[in-house]
Amino acid sequence: MHRKKTQTGIIPLSEIFYRNLTYSVTVNSNLMVLCICGVIEHNTCTGRYSERKVMKKTISTFQKAKENGEKVTMLTAYDYSTAKLIDEAGIDSILIGDSLGNVILGYEDTISVTMEDIIHHTAAVARGAKEALIVADMPFMSYQTSVYDAVVNAGRLMKEGRANAVKLEGGASVCPQIKAITSAGIPVVGHLGLTPQSINALGGYKVQGKSEAAAKQLLEDALAIQEAGVFAVVLECVPSKLAALLTEKLSIVTIGIGAGNECDGQVLVYQDMLGMFSDYVPKFVKQFANVGEVMKQAFADYKKEVSNGAFPSEEHGYKIEDDVIEKLY
Repeated sequence: MHRKKTQTGIIPLSEIFYRNLTYSVTVNSNLMVLCICGVIEHNTCTGRYSERKVMKKTISTFQKAKENGEKVTMLTAYDYSTAKLIDEAGIDSILIGDSLGNVILGYEDTISVTMEDIIHHTAAVARGAKEALIVADMPFMSYQTSVYDAVVNAGRLMKEGRANAVKLEGGASVCPQIKAITSAGIPVVGHLGLTPQSINALGGYKVQGKSEAAAKQLLEDALAIQEAGVFAVVLECVPSKLAALLTEKLSIVTIGIGAGNECDGQVLVYQDMLGMFSDYVPKFVKQFANVGEVMKQAFADYKKEVSNGAFPSEEHGYKIEDDVIEKLY
């Protein structure tokens, strides 16, 4: 299937130099297209060109948000088209989660997700998102085996996947890995509470930190990974009051998923919040739209119109002169 790659706009070379803008360019005669620090947009109605600033979100963006009491937004994505839509909606960060094992690959858990899976999907997201901070999950056994493996695999996610940061699960036990990865210049997001990669050890998908001992352990782990160098931590399926306490005691950003509204930010799997994944729906999910039903109806309408010949109609086809066809008989 052929698709045209649309250009944002074209502007004369002389005007770019006049405006003293810095661009990554493709040269065609005296024309230039596309830019890194800005995007040239062409209004086909007025014929005018304008520049839209592209401000890439960074780990500093997260920290400033916490300091200013502003909430951080994060959603998952696994492909170019979805990442582009999420980015254009202004979401702060996109997580290429190992949840892709469930919602994309159809696994019962996240254990089977590989480095190649995450790299493949992260690279696709990176091509679609220009402003959101891109965080890639480190899959099961990509960092638990050794500090060396952790650094090498984190590096692959950055270099091959074009991620801006990596995420790994665990508390004090993974602090050596966190220290080594951050020492290599790679930002790290932690993950505490319900850690899906440890689902077999946890005995199922259960709320974590409900007892005094468990809550104390969560706090100790959070402080430990903060000291090790993470710039943010995902708190999953943690009692709201405990998550609020952790958010108060930590200087890093807390991102909740089933952890109440006192966290510094929130994350959801986009298929969950759009009603596209019906195998099971966690309690903490709010469906902001029932896109799944809209999609099913559209698929059914497509089948109906193809079957009865209504699609494609003349407007969807291409013309050729009758005399050309006549000569072929």
